[in-house]
Amino acid sequence: MQEINIILPDGSGKKYSKGITPARIAADIGRSLAKAALAAKFNEELIDLNAPLEKDGRLEILTFDSEEGRAIYRHSASHILASAVVDLFPNVKLGIGPSIQDGFYYDFDFGETHFSEDDLSKIEKRAAEIIADDLPFKHTLMPHSEAESLLKKTQASYKLELLEGIEDDKPGFYQHGSFIDLCRGPHVPGTGVIKAFKLINIAGAYWRGDESRPMLTRIYGTAFPDQKALAQYISNMEEAKARDHRKLGRELELFHIYEEAGAGMIYYHPKGAAIRREITHFLQAEHARRGYQEVFIPHIAREQLWQTSGHTEYYRDNMYFLEVEKDPYVLKPMNCPGHILIYQSKPRSYRDLPVRYFELGTVYRYERSGVLHGLLRVRGFTQDDAHIFCTPEQLMNEIEGVIDFALDMLRLFGFKEYDIYLSTRPDKYVGTEENWDKATSALATALTQHGLRYEIDEGEGVFYGPKIDIKLKDVLGRAWQGPTIQVDFNLPQRFDLGYIGPDGERHQPVMIHRVVLGSLERFIGALIEHYAGRFPVWLAPVQVALLPIADRHHSYAEEVKDVLLKEGIRVEVDGRQEKIGAKIREAEVNKIPYMLVVGDKEVEKGTVNIRYRGRQNLGTKSYQDFMDHIRTEISEKRLDIGT
Repeated sequence: MQEINIILPDGSGKKYSKGITPARIAADIGRSLAKAALAAKFNEELIDLNAPLEKDGRLEILTFDSEEGRAIYRHSASHILASAVVDLFPNVKLGIGPSIQDGFYYDFDFGETHFSEDDLSKIEKRAAEIIADDLPFKHTLMPHSEAESLLKKTQASYKLELLEGIEDDKPGFYQHGSFIDLCRGPHVPGTGVIKAFKLINIAGAYWRGDESRPMLTRIYGTAFPDQKALAQYISNMEEAKARDHRKLGRELELFHIYEEAGAGMIYYHPKGAAIRREITHFLQAEHARRGYQEVFIPHIAREQLWQTSGHTEYYRDNMYFLEVEKDPYVLKPMNCPGHILIYQSKPRSYRDLPVRYFELGTVYRYERSGVLHGLLRVRGFTQDDAHIFCTPEQLMNEIEGVIDFALDMLRLFGFKEYDIYLSTRPDKYVGTEENWDKATSALATALTQHGLRYEIDEGEGVFYGPKIDIKLKDVLGRAWQGPTIQVDFNLPQRFDLGYIGPDGERHQPVMIHRVVLGSLERFIGALIEHYAGRFPVWLAPVQVALLPIADRHHSYAEEVKDVLLKEGIRVEVDGRQEKIGAKIREAEVNKIPYMLVVGDKEVEKGTVNIRYRGRQNLGTKSYQDFMDHIRTEISEKRLDIGT
């Protein structure tokens, strides 16, 4: 019997008979691994557990503990969903059904058949029966012509379109029971492996994300190895719903998107504007303290500028074009060309560098309506954008300074955890490979010197340079795009930027593009959900609610209000003719940090009775003492938010 050598993740090797399957190797390693095994990776290729191994190679048994194992588990669950839908709605046409973070979805064309969320329970019941039957997932390869005949027979028009894009001589199909689907795989061994299956909701989705194509029904679901994990996930989902920034933005009167004004455009109401104003004032002060010079540039510029930068070639689909007196202009999608023009405005010496320009710059990018999402995905947004022009010798120090700045900001706003990614050269790029390699190496070295762990995100750099992406995590462990640091040798070359070096010769600077919070819209959305609308005092739209017990106490409340307003404290008086309990509840609903109750005793002694959001009475103080306390809390930017 011919033998093959199998290397395991720990580096150990063992010889097995040719044709052995990963399932048998898992059993040889141990009973617990065999029980948890879902699929395998052999020489970096994902395969089924029952796939025969015919050559030497490296093998990894995948379980639900791995990202790839979870994706395979949930993709298998999407096939169970599709088969349940086909059983209940035989005329349905199938789209695609990938795994996604924390779950899966499948797209369906129900045609004239009425379908609603009420049908999800029926589908779940049928899926449970399919899981109970423990039907094996069988992998089949068939010639293109045979695959085409099969799909035409079932009038699977969307699958036929997908088949046209498959170059393999024999496309793959997976079958369980009578259900068969075009799929590369791999899958778990059988439907019975899926232990906890739940459908979440439905939504509309254009076929292949194209607004000119049919609108399909997308059914979302998730799957876990046990009911306890599923219950925890559902609990987290309910908490996420309660924290949804769109819901809280409406309830707390922070912002709105007006249909008559256009999708993806944010209108901040006074309370939302207060949060944004605190963030922007703080950013301006912090940038000035770190040696940045603030600049402002127009919102439009001639198209020629964007041709020089390369945006019209590499970013055109995301840009808005307009015409001014027959001259083509662009509504700016980026701020970098404008900052470059300011740098070019006069000769530069190496003694002038680094030059750090900062702008709270509003940019506009075309996003398809199907991906717009509250504050998180918009068409017009403002970012804390900065561009640093430095010598090659200064590059490392500047990158390290930006990393420190970014991490300081995240900690200050209460984000203690984050993931870091280094994105490398994409397929479409400008410049030389040599410069790309130098830029990538500089970013990697800076991260290493900071002792920061990071993952490589292959091919996800921007067209002009590699980048560091820092994704902050909120209290529910969800990741949000935050700071970005990009090193660029290419735009300085395209714009012929220069400086006079100590040798008297002209040299080209290196350019760093960076944001330390990113899009203010997205960051504010993340803050709303992270704090569930219970902002720290320094960020709260209304910091103090003055609650007079009766009408006769109203003038005293207004007196205290005037004193607090003069100190820059955001305060409101609830002068309604309501009982004090109702006023307290209203302030709690509006998530106002401090409630100052004033009655006869307070008026007589010049005091206020203090309550803190979510807590009992904190006692009585003079309003001057309270003012000193809250002023200190604001200046120190404390993060205590109450419950």
